[in-house]
Amino acid sequence: MEKLNVAVVGATGLAGREFIKVLEQRRFPVGSIRLFDSEHSSDTELFFDHQRIQIEEITPDVFRDTDVVFFFADADVSRRLVPLAVGVGAVAIDNSSAFSSEADVPLVVPEVNLSDIEWHKGIIANPNCTTIQLAVTLNPLHKIIPVKRVVLSTYQSVSGSGTAAIKELTSQTRLVLDGYRVCPHIYAHQISFNVLPEIGLFLDSGYTREEQRIADETRKVMHVENIAISATCVRVPVYFGDSASVHIEFEASMNSAKVRRLLAEAPGIRIIDDCSVSLYPQPWASSDSNLIFIGRIRKDLSLSNGVALWVVADNIHKCTALNAVLILEEGVRKGWINKTGDHRRF
Repeated sequence: MEKLNVAVVGATGLAGREFIKVLEQRRFPVGSIRLFDSEHSSDTELFFDHQRIQIEEITPDVFRDTDVVFFFADADVSRRLVPLAVGVGAVAIDNSSAFSSEADVPLVVPEVNLSDIEWHKGIIANPNCTTIQLAVTLNPLHKIIPVKRVVLSTYQSVSGSGTAAIKELTSQTRLVLDGYRVCPHIYAHQISFNVLPEIGLFLDSGYTREEQRIADETRKVMHVENIAISATCVRVPVYFGDSASVHIEFEASMNSAKVRRLLAEAPGIRIIDDCSVSLYPQPWASSDSNLIFIGRIRKDLSLSNGVALWVVADNIHKCTALNAVLILEEGVRKGWINKTGDHRRF
């Protein structure tokens, strides 16, 4: 496999650091790697393949001679910098929501819609973490009996809000245990010993942007428009790992045994489901795993064609860093991501 020159924007954040670790662990053939802070220059150094890599400041021509640029920054940064990368012939793989809803930008979960990479025009979007969990779960079932409706509640860790949120959970927990009041900064309310049903801005519909994004992205990844999806997203005082209670309604009968068998055979999934010994997926146990864990598989007693289950994955490792690396690996293997400028043939 030909070596590619790689750049990472947002390299000092949780997702950026995890991506660098995963890229090194999987021994992808990197010719050179450049690391950038998303907002300003830094004296920070990170290691890649036993070499010290200095964090650089972003300048207008910084992506020249780079083949693939990964973005782990907010949407505003991506909107500003992704065109610079694409403009010099690099492929941009973006983890923000900046381009995920655009019709000509593939939104890719390799276990579900790998072939969408082929039609990229320089930008490939990495979906929301919970979108990845939901799409990987629904896809093998939908292929057999179409999914009609999904109602899910997510329980999302503070790492999804970055390093500052992790520090705030730690400091608030210490203060509360010592009998002090806390003053929240990252979230609207105290997160320690608490749960917050608010992730993203509230829309006029009453849903949050995160909840709407999960619905829109899942339909796009799965290439379906008629699945009704209603999500409630909750921030919980957990450091890493996102969980979801998922209720699925099918267009015809689908029993829990068949669901269990189909999911056990699907890529990227492991079934952990033996309630007789309290065996089910947990965010703590999912840490650093490459898999999505599913348990509590049972008939939904409120629906004739319904099944309920519990889904857990490491939001930073599996559903952010690894998904981005898999897009790169599979895109290169299939010949859809090449040296600088080759994507312009699309």
